Amino acid sequence: MAVASTGVSPILLEVDEGVATITFNRPDAMNSLDVATKEALLAAVRQVADDASVRCVVLTGTGRAFCVGQDLKEHVEILHSGSPESLFRTVDEHYNPIVTTLVGMQKPVIAAVNGVAAGAGASLAFACDLRIVADTAGFNLAFANIALSCDTGSSFTLQRLVGRAKAIELLYFPRTVTAEEALAVGLATRVVPAGELTEVVGDLATRLAAGPTVALGAMRQSLTFAADHTFTEAVDFESAQMTRTGQTADHAAAVAAFLAKEKPVFEGR
Repeated sequence: MAVASTGVSPILLEVDEGVATITFNRPDAMNSLDVATKEALLAAVRQVADDASVRCVVLTGTGRAFCVGQDLKEHVEILHSGSPESLFRTVDEHYNPIVTTLVGMQKPVIAAVNGVAAGAGASLAFACDLRIVADTAGFNLAFANIALSCDTGSSFTLQRLVGRAKAIELLYFPRTVTAEEALAVGLATRVVPAGELTEVVGDLATRLAAGPTVALGAMRQSLTFAADHTFTEAVDFESAQMTRTGQTADHAAAVAAFLAKEKPVFEGR
């Protein structure tokens, strides 16, 4: 049974058959991130992270854009207000908690990139496990164009996807990276015709939601941990995760199914 948000919320959340879909819903503003949208997005990612019934998360947008990052109209208004310092508190109050929650979820996360993903919008896509990209979409690391540093985790995620040299190039010289180029350099996991994006991502999310959720989450955690720890620390962490996943009902079910020559049915616990 689907549970959907109502009204004109800037963020839509739908949960159906173990898949939570979080949708940027400001199409007239290219799904840019004003304060209300960032607060709603933070609430949504925290909700699905804590919901044991959610076994896969999809992040996508409405209209022509995935998300173009900070709402610059609101940015200018605040910049000219009496308290411009609030502009930069948003990194600690919104962007960092949002992306940290995305990266830390113990379940798979897919970005269904339906249109341009720019600035913090691109960073949010990079924080996901998989980026399924419409052939009409693209990425733009637009920070330098407004004389700001990168944020929302892109200093960590971008260079791990494309290497430091390419990351520096994309940050220093912002441009729209087409879907095909994104696939070639490692920003995209897969490129599909725009009209097939919803179906392809739906099938993939359904497959992941039926998987061994604890084990998949442990894989996410292991890769993140290993990215900034020594090899010895990484294998020690792997050992702890192996012990934890070995005690799950899904592991027991998988072993029993193997012995019975049957396909296992995972419950995500």
